[in-house]
Amino acid sequence: MSNIHSAFANGKAFIAFITCGDPDLETTAKVVRAAAQNGADLIELGIPFSDPTAEGPVIQEANLRALTGGVTTEKIFGLVRELRRDVTIPMVFMTYANVVFSYGADKFIRTCREIGIDGLILPDLPYEEKDEFQPICRKYGVDLISLIAPTSDNRIAMVAKEAEGFLYIVSSLGVTGTRSEIKTDIASIVSLVRENTDIPCAVGFGISTPEQAAKMAAVSDGAIVGSAIVKLIGLYGKDAAEPVGAYVRSMKDALR
Repeated sequence: MSNIHSAFANGKAFIAFITCGDPDLETTAKVVRAAAQNGADLIELGIPFSDPTAEGPVIQEANLRALTGGVTTEKIFGLVRELRRDVTIPMVFMTYANVVFSYGADKFIRTCREIGIDGLILPDLPYEEKDEFQPICRKYGVDLISLIAPTSDNRIAMVAKEAEGFLYIVSSLGVTGTRSEIKTDIASIVSLVRENTDIPCAVGFGISTPEQAAKMAAVSDGAIVGSAIVKLIGLYGKDAAEPVGAYVRSMKDALR
């Protein structure tokens, strides 16, 4: 049984995304703890990449700040080791295939297992190419989390049948970022998913307000928020833990 399932055990899950190393790893650690203490059920830790194709300007800039600050995959592994002393909720890495490749896929995924990372999200990994990582992930018991986009109608069933951990439903086309409204028919995507798997599915991309989170969670198992949190970190810098904690609490309350 995947540890990720525990994130969905107490009602609708609130999933927070945080870019590691923005503005520095010490702040990242404080922000992760604040999110966990204020009701986040799962945390996605972004490993910065120089060309994050799925990201909008907010997360792109965070990636740049983190890389300029000298963050590395190795240092992020160290951060997770330290966090795992007291943070018990599931944590997953979100990064790009190239980051895993250049580190060495087997070594990267084995390290995930050793430090307590429960899953891996690679937004630029096409479904057809997931066999490059899937067997290694299975070998070490790390869930390779699949994304379902609004365009993948005929692929939804196919992706859902093989899904692990949780399914990441992309709410809107394009890159990450906050949106004033989400027009995609999430309910019909979820019902198609339900016909093919019973693993939980959460909706991300574009959710920033408690109202949007509640609306998305009403038709799925949870809401994922990245840009709105990363924006707060960009705004408050080293003092971001408290405002992020308050924001997470308001979002989690909206899902109860």
